[in-house]
Amino acid sequence: MLVRAFDLAGFIPLERANPEQSLPAIDRAADALREGNSFLIFPEGTRSRTGELLPFKKGGFILAIKAQVPVVPIGISGARSAMRKGSPLIYPVTVQVRIGEPVETSGMTLDDRDALIGAVRDRVATLLS
Repeated sequence: MLVRAFDLAGFIPLERANPEQSLPAIDRAADALREGNSFLIFPEGTRSRTGELLPFKKGGFILAIKAQVPVVPIGISGARSAMRKGSPLIYPVTVQVRIGEPVETSGMTLDDRDALIGAVRDRVATLLS
C-alpha cells in the first residue's frame, strides 16, 4: 500500500546498496527536476549519534549536476531530540529551520561533484552554527 502511495506521489526511490538500480533512478529524478519539480534530500544519509554534521553522500549532488539545477542548503536544528535513533516514538519539540542561498550548478560537470559537496556542506554547517 505504501509503495503505491509513493508511486502516485511521484517519489523516486534509491537503493543505496544497488548501484545498478540507482543510476536509472537518478536519471529519472534529473528529468523530474528539469521539469520543475523539487526534491528534499538528506545528504548525510542517516542521523548523527552525536549531533555533529556527518559527511555528505554524493547521490543528491550528482542529481543536481545532471539536472543543472541549484542546491538550496538547509540547516535544521532541534529535531534530533524528537526521536531517538531506532525508536518508533516521536516527541514534540521546537525545531529551527534556516534556509541558505542557492548554490548554482550551471556549467558544472560530474568532475565538480566534490567541490559542490564541500560548498554546500560548508553552508549547512554555517546555518547550523
